[in-house]
Amino acid sequence: MTAGPAARHPYRVRVTTIRTAHTADLTGPELAAARALLDDAFDGDFSDADWAHGLGGVHALVHDGSGALLAHGSVVQRRAVHDGRTLRVGYVEAVAVRADRRRRGLGGQVMDALERVIVGAYDIGALSASSDGALLYPARGWAAWTGPFAAYGPSGVVRLPADEAPPYLFPAPAARALDPARELLFDWRDGDLL
Repeated sequence: MTAGPAARHPYRVRVTTIRTAHTADLTGPELAAARALLDDAFDGDFSDADWAHGLGGVHALVHDGSGALLAHGSVVQRRAVHDGRTLRVGYVEAVAVRADRRRRGLGGQVMDALERVIVGAYDIGALSASSDGALLYPARGWAAWTGPFAAYGPSGVVRLPADEAPPYLFPAPAARALDPARELLFDWRDGDLL
């Protein structure tokens, strides 16, 4: 009987590295790897508009020791208006972990990096969570917006469908400082508005 790798090397640890970089500083192959990861993670339901939403900001990329991309997320600037005040919003986009590496803390590593950017550069963070992702965010200090929300469109305010899940805001204390009796209006974009 031969011993497995863990028995031969009881102190071996899988090493991952996290890198943050602006879209402009990522290479073509890095961007292609991120897009492929997202296409796979969302079972082909990740559109060109979804991809475009995640570009133009700071990316967090987790690689394994061989350089393979395991997880990705980005934070991009958006604007929102609340109670007559314009807010600079760090909007989290394109968060995914490779299927065979989920539930190992890699999504948390991505969010740690993106939250650091939000706290350092924006008035507030926001994101739209999938049903799987909705389990992660409240434990990290994100709070679901309890008030009305919409978007500014080319012809004025666009009401979102009644079944649209509310955005999550970060940090939660900043979200609680906003008045939920007042509408939170996000800037317009192609594709999904939130």
